[in-house]
This record gives sequence, C-alpha cells and structure tokens, in this order.
Amino acid sequence: MSYFSEKHGSEASSPAARPPHWTLAPKMSSWTIAPRRVGLFVLIGSLLYSLVAFTLASRPHQRPAYLTERLPYNSTLVPHAAFQPPEALPHRYADMVDTFASYKYRNTCNISSLDLHAPFAPLCSDRQSMITAMSSGGRIGHDAPYMPRGCDMRWFSTEEICEILSRFEKVIILGDSMMRHVVGSINVLIRKDLGYGAVTDWNFSPEERQDCFCNYQFNVKACSVQGIFKTADVVKNDPESLACPASTFDVIIEMMIRFPIPSDELDRLRTLLPPKKPDRPYAFVLGHGLWNDLDLQATLDWLDQLLDVSKQHAPWLASSVTKSSTSATRPKDRAAAVAAAAAAAAKRERKHDSGFWPRLFLTPNAAGKEKPDEWIVSQGNKALMVFEEAVGMEVRRRGVEHLGTWNMSIQSNKFDGV
Repeated sequence: MSYFSEKHGSEASSPAARPPHWTLAPKMSSWTIAPRRVGLFVLIGSLLYSLVAFTLASRPHQRPAYLTERLPYNSTLVPHAAFQPPEALPHRYADMVDTFASYKYRNTCNISSLDLHAPFAPLCSDRQSMITAMSSGGRIGHDAPYMPRGCDMRWFSTEEICEILSRFEKVIILGDSMMRHVVGSINVLIRKDLGYGAVTDWNFSPEERQDCFCNYQFNVKACSVQGIFKTADVVKNDPESLACPASTFDVIIEMMIRFPIPSDELDRLRTLLPPKKPDRPYAFVLGHGLWNDLDLQATLDWLDQLLDVSKQHAPWLASSVTKSSTSATRPKDRAAAVAAAAAAAAKRERKHDSGFWPRLFLTPNAAGKEKPDEWIVSQGNKALMVFEEAVGMEVRRRGVEHLGTWNMSIQSNKFDGV
C-alpha cells in the first residue's frame, strides 16, 4: 500500500485493485500512520495537555477534584522496574483502557488507544515538562506504543477533550498537510468515529465511502478534498455525529504551506481574528518546514509574519505576548542590573503562563526508508534533527512553545518515507 505525497507526488494504489471484500492491514498502526505523518494522536495528546495546562496554570485553586482524589487502586512501586504503573488517580483511568472501545468501526479498523500510548508513572507535573518529555520520548521497538521520556502524558477521554476545547473561543491551526492530519485526528476524537471521523462522510458517494474508510481517509490524493477543515462544517451538516455540545468549541485550519505567504492566505487568517477581545482565549497550533526544504530563515520569516499579522489585526493579542521590558533609568551597578534582569525574566514568565495567546509550534517528523533519494540531503534525518533543534530555540525566543516530533516518529513505519 502506498500513498500520494503532496511534496513528492508518489502515486496511490488504486481502490479498484483491491479485492471485492478488501480488508485493512492487520496492524492498527497502518491506520494511525497517515500519509507523511506518524503519531497524530500523540500530537493531539500534547496539544490537549498544553491547552488544559494553560487554562489551569493561573487558576490552581480551580483544579477539579478528579486531579487530586485517589482511587482504590494498587499502584505499588515495582523495585528496579524501568517504568512504574500509573498513579491511582481517577483521571488516569482513561490512560489504562482502550478509549476507542465505544468508537464507530472500532473492530473493523482494528485500532486501540493502548497500541498508541503505553501509560506509566509519574505523570508530567506541568506543561513545559510534558512538552520536553514528549519531544524526547520514543518507542521500545519498531511501531511499539509511544512513551514520553521521564514523565508521562495524559491520554484524554473524548469527554475530557470536549471540556478542554470548550475553554477556548477558537483553536486555529496553521500549516501544511501534517497540520491538516492533526485537524482530522481531532475530528475523529470528537466524533468518536475511526472509520469516517476525519472526512465529510455526510455527502459521500458509495465509492468515496470505500475509498476514504479507516486509514484511507487520510490518503492525501484520494481524500484530502473530503477532509474536514473546520468543525463548524460538522455542526452544520452532521451535528448528531458529535460527542461534544455543538456550540462549545471551534477548531479550524488554514493551509499555509510555504514562505512567502500568499496575500489571500493572510486575508483568510485576518477574518478569523476579531478586533475585540473575546471572552475566551484563542489558541494557535503551527507547523512548517518541508515545503521550504527545512530552510530555517524561511520558517522563522513564516512564523514572524503570521504573528505580526495576528497582532496587527487583533491588538488584544499583543498584550499577551512576552515582551522585553525597557526602562528609562539604567541600574547604577552590576548587582542592580542582574536583579533587574531577574525581575524582568520572572515577569515575562508570569505573563507567558497567564497570557491570552497560547501558541505551539510542531516541527516535521523523522524521514523513513522510502523517502526519495533526491531529498535525503535537504530533508533527511540529519537535516530534520538540526532543523528541529534550531527551530525550538528560535520559536521559544518568540514566546512560542515547541513540540519536536522526530524522536516520537523515528521508529515508526512511514509509507512514503516522508
């Protein structure tokens, strides 16, 4: 089975070539490893953890009881074990069961959440430790369940996902097809549908229902046009398929794949941002790299332009951005300068935690063995690793958090190598 790559143009296998009673690949990972991307649900977990940590960081007294109450569960530490069992807390129950058990087409698509993530203790204590753990994590064996390094992530139930999304006025996702697959995966989760959750199945022909089923719904060539680009379309056309209350969330993607960014794409971004500050925060998830051949400066220019346009059209965002403080009076001695710098850093950190503009940048995943030879130098694993490290340092200077995906994907199968 092969897939079409937007970047490299490999051809997809023809649906007509399948036997009349075609079956899916025996391993669930063939569904989760979508074209050009691996570990989408792991990325969704990190995104959701970032969103919930952002909203709770400044309001610790409002933490729900399920985060602190303990379960009558034996989580005795195992001496010398590499990984300890998950904590006996109610919210970790979803980490230890197949949360896909009640999803549509669960058995046909043959995928379990436990095949994607293996839970352990301790749970990461905050957003930053979770992002670091996920960027550094990996798998114990090829296509094994993913595990962060040092501390664990949450695997949220659908009900928790709905509650997290409801804390935001809008979640805006900007980038290339990797980000489109992220949006598709969110729709799979909030629709509880492994077969057609990422696509507009409400208007499918019989042929499309076969061509875009289970893992095939992420086929870039055959099904990208049928992908769900905004949850508002689901609310309008198939509200009964949603597990979340229809009026409580809004997730949308704008495809912005390369720099320079066309003016019409920037105009579409402007239409998403109200000039007046809303009651709930806006969250941004961004991804870029391959379409500019991992050119660091092009990626930074892409990011800077999007941030600038957002602040210009929605000035209320600027008050949330970490800024360097300047003073008309200079400290008279070195000790005073150090103290002033420390106070300014602490102030910036507080503003970052309690700001109104959470932003997360995702860098591309590892390359696979099927990656075309012509791209091995400019987009091979060495180039990807250097790019991820450099982007991480630069985006953090801009007040944007960074999630690396190279480690989580290096031991995963990638059908087209991208």
